[in-house]
Amino acid sequence: MDKLNNMQVLCRIVELGTFAAVAREMDLSAMMISKYIAQLEESLGVALLNRTTRKISLTEAGEVYYHRSKQLLDDFSELDESTSQLGRNVKGTLKISASIDFGGLYMVSAIEAYQQVYPDVKIMMTLHNSQVNLSEGSIDLSILVTDSLDLGVVARKIAETRLCTFASPAYIRQYGEPRTIEELKFHHCLYNTDTPHKDYWIYRVEKEEVKIKTTWRFASNNGRALCQAAALGMGITQAPELSVATYLAQRQLVEILQDYRIPTLAIYATYLQRRFMPAKLTTFVDFLIRYFAEIDIHQPE
Repeated sequence: MDKLNNMQVLCRIVELGTFAAVAREMDLSAMMISKYIAQLEESLGVALLNRTTRKISLTEAGEVYYHRSKQLLDDFSELDESTSQLGRNVKGTLKISASIDFGGLYMVSAIEAYQQVYPDVKIMMTLHNSQVNLSEGSIDLSILVTDSLDLGVVARKIAETRLCTFASPAYIRQYGEPRTIEELKFHHCLYNTDTPHKDYWIYRVEKEEVKIKTTWRFASNNGRALCQAAALGMGITQAPELSVATYLAQRQLVEILQDYRIPTLAIYATYLQRRFMPAKLTTFVDFLIRYFAEIDIHQPE
């Protein structure tokens, strides 16, 4: 069991980046974490980590040992879960990530409804707009609002939305409404710094997708901040319709350039294919599909 514990410590050092972070997570001293690694390296007769004052990296032997250890630990975890499920009790901790807007607006209520059915499943959710590398193992499930997917992941559609362009009535009164995407260069634009398309806006012209690079006046990595800025008349924003449902209902924003709107964006639950799929994962994804089939995410709650 000491070897298994030391393997777990090594994997978390690689994933978290520092001895101190692992010590905090495991509620141990950094000295004890260092001792575990020293024990592991001594038992193997090789150095696994390169230690400098600035960073920690894997040696060539460490790289091989880490990936094999990660697989073994995942196998042990799946064995425990598969055995516990023989008693038909779905439990465990599910680590998920979601985009800031979709996660903040809709996932908490979905999780609450899921845990009413499966009270023994704990869920840890991280919100950000960066695409997660699921192979690193720190996240079990990633919720993506996207028109492109990485290869090698299972993607199940749980909902869909539209990518639209919005402005406030006050902005339109002051600056006019652009009728073509070419006219956007004469307008104040609000730029989201954290989207897959970077500083381009995406439109459809005669069945072809085109990218427009706008001149932005205000930028943020937070969709809610951009919606608020647009509602205040600071400029025009492009965003998934789900993000602006409340603003549309209150007439603080209106859609413009409807003729150039691209087809719907899918919202996917993505995860790695495994030999054994934990019940906490499969039940959660199945539940999300049913849950979002019954609600309209474009209507404010």
